Amino acid sequence: MFACCYLLMFLPFLRSYESQLLKIPIWNRMAPFEARKAVSMAEIAPLRALRYTNKAGSLEDLICPPYDVLAPGDRETYLSRSPYNSMHLEVPDTYPHAAELLRDWMKQGILKQDSAPAMFLYEEEFQVRGETLRNKLLLCRMKLSDFSEKIVLPHENTLDEAKLDRFRLMQATGCNISPIYGLYADPERETRERIERLSSDTPRSTCTVDGVTHRLWVINDHLAIGALCEDFRNRKIYIADGHHRYETALRYRNWCREQGLPEAEYVLIGLADLNHSGLAVLPIHRLVHGLNSFDEKELLKRCATVFQVYEMDTPPEYIETNMDALHRQGKKAFAYYSGGKTWHLLLLKDETLMDRLCPKESPATRNLNVSLLHKVILEGMLGIDAEKLAKQTHLTYTHDFSEALASARSGACQCAFFVNPARIKEICEVADAGEKMPQKSTWFYPKLFTGLAFHPLESTTLFSQEPLSHYES
Repeated sequence: MFACCYLLMFLPFLRSYESQLLKIPIWNRMAPFEARKAVSMAEIAPLRALRYTNKAGSLEDLICPPYDVLAPGDRETYLSRSPYNSMHLEVPDTYPHAAELLRDWMKQGILKQDSAPAMFLYEEEFQVRGETLRNKLLLCRMKLSDFSEKIVLPHENTLDEAKLDRFRLMQATGCNISPIYGLYADPERETRERIERLSSDTPRSTCTVDGVTHRLWVINDHLAIGALCEDFRNRKIYIADGHHRYETALRYRNWCREQGLPEAEYVLIGLADLNHSGLAVLPIHRLVHGLNSFDEKELLKRCATVFQVYEMDTPPEYIETNMDALHRQGKKAFAYYSGGKTWHLLLLKDETLMDRLCPKESPATRNLNVSLLHKVILEGMLGIDAEKLAKQTHLTYTHDFSEALASARSGACQCAFFVNPARIKEICEVADAGEKMPQKSTWFYPKLFTGLAFHPLESTTLFSQEPLSHYES
């Protein structure tokens, strides 16, 4: 009797607590109450994604790479594959037209919004120099945080023009069209093993586009989602790709606040384990052009004061093999080629050179191969300073080895400098130091494709219609 009376005394409190609990998303309820008070590290969540239905056609005709990696003619190629290809939204004719297409495609049943929040596991299978690699990511939404909070860490400078383009697209569509690419540390492999278990069955969607196979699994189990969210509560996120999109999302969030619109606090992101063996970073080579006073003999003579310069009589096609070997040895080296049958290998003589030249920069930044190339050769010997680098006045970039060779052979460039890729550890160390890498320092391959899932934002009225239940490919 006493026990029953005691319970009745607390019944109003229990009902009140239950009502408050129900207001908390189920993927958050399992976290300790203290952890929910203030999020000091990454906060991820599922999303009610907007996805293609079977009515749209084959997925390989619908997805496309992000806007910032398109070569001349690429846009037209993807547009021609389907009237519903994601390229119509990623790089639209006009921003209002992208919004109009989203509305029309939803009305036609080409796109439908998931009825319940879900996360996605996204695998890319690809080849790098004959080796097959697989990288599996968690596709979800992540709460935006200013860089000053040290939760999300950039490593790259951004350009105003590109950010304005993405901002206008977000204003028009109220949607994240393509995901950001983020990295996280998982030293205990907890998340990796969880992801492997959750993707042990047949993927919901599979297609191959441009030599890369894309696979997608849908995760809508509340317990699994809650466990994944909890994994990230003590993690920071490094931006691999999508610096312009992330900064644009911050601006859009702030703009929504200023306009009194519902807040757009989250952004679409694909998260990869930075220690995963399938994570690939490729080099971006430098092509010099348009220098009036370019003198190859004088340049190589000046290089010899800093580098050991070797004239190589092996075919230039072997540059990659030689550079790979030096990369494995941790050597600071570049390959120089200006056309013809021979090329030159440049090996740094004094490993402490950058410490003296750039004492104000962190060891992480000074240690980068591209920092050495830009500071000593491009700026110091060729006069291509930071402003000219930003405007690409006398320098262009390519990740395509064959294209760099062809450019030098044809005379389209005066010379090409071949570099080794930055290591993941180096990228993270620069980000941890709060610094930025030189322009075009990293090429994460392959890019996360656009069109597997779109993220409707809280501020938009485009998606106010009743959501439809679907988990189609």
